[in-house]
Amino acid sequence: MSFLDRLIGFEQRYIELEQLLSDPAVVSDRELFTRYAREHAELGKIVAAYREYRQVTGELEESRELLNDADHEIKELARGEIETLTLQKENLETELKKLLIPKDPNDEKNVLLEIRAGTGGEEAALFAGDLFRMYSRYAENRRWKIDIMSAHWTDSGGFKEVIAMVTGNAAYSHLKYESGTHRVQRVPSTEAQGRIHTSAVTVAVLPEAEDVEVEVDPNDLKVDVFRSSGPGGQSVNTTDSAVRLTHLPTGLVVICQDEKSQHKNKAKALKVLRARLYDIQMQEQNDKISQDRKNQVGSGDRSERIRTYNFPQARVTDHRIGLTLYKLDQILAGDIDEIINELAAYNQARAIENAEADLAESASVDHS
Repeated sequence: MSFLDRLIGFEQRYIELEQLLSDPAVVSDRELFTRYAREHAELGKIVAAYREYRQVTGELEESRELLNDADHEIKELARGEIETLTLQKENLETELKKLLIPKDPNDEKNVLLEIRAGTGGEEAALFAGDLFRMYSRYAENRRWKIDIMSAHWTDSGGFKEVIAMVTGNAAYSHLKYESGTHRVQRVPSTEAQGRIHTSAVTVAVLPEAEDVEVEVDPNDLKVDVFRSSGPGGQSVNTTDSAVRLTHLPTGLVVICQDEKSQHKNKAKALKVLRARLYDIQMQEQNDKISQDRKNQVGSGDRSERIRTYNFPQARVTDHRIGLTLYKLDQILAGDIDEIINELAAYNQARAIENAEADLAESASVDHS
């Protein structure tokens, strides 16, 4: 199916939906009406852009015909019109290709953010704390809510691991490219010789999974309860409120102990477990996609080094897109919009290339 054939099909469906939405039988069925209204709204932008594209294309053809006119002035006017209309047409083609990119179904979801200290010992744990504060401030700036689900502190105030739920409008669409290994280069406070150490922290960004998306059979769970512990291992509670969930089919283990209520800790642990199981499902689906498509902005593999934070040079480099910014302090203070926007633009450009390749491939099949 060609590029234009797809657009014609969308317009025909849009017209059909307009008729359905005025059908009394549909109007009286709230669920059906809502579904059709949502589809109608989603197609609206594509159809509006296509109709403008069709109008500009028609005007462009008319202007080209005027080049054959005997009047010199009319020819000159036509040339100017052709230049303007050609640019409009190219811009509309780009816009339509963007609109035809399949939307990530997880983009509107909340996020389970997992940050773990990697190589580097205590220095890695301290940087895990720095990254958690960075994402927390970014969330606050966007008026999102961030709720710690589980945390394992170190004596110096860092984190061996921290898991948090980020709740807010389209949180996953903004944070989904943050998964991977974040490397830090700086002089630790304990380093007397002033030598730069390199440490690593892994970040995982998982879309929150709804109950209907991931069903967890209670019979597949082993539930253990114990007393919560804080930094250094000391007990911070006198009751068995901490919960450990073990998912027997996969071996996944989730521990939540930050709440004083065993019931609340179990509910949080189930949220974390569902998100991880959903992530496994997505990874299995992604494995079926060609390697070329997986390399758009890296594979999202937690082991992939995606970014370096260099303190001596106040430099942050995202290795996937070759972006370097010399404003480390602002970035660690939560000002990461520039990085996120550049990653989104890069991914969108790759998606457009893939869409064009798909259209070219389907066109060659249609003509064969």
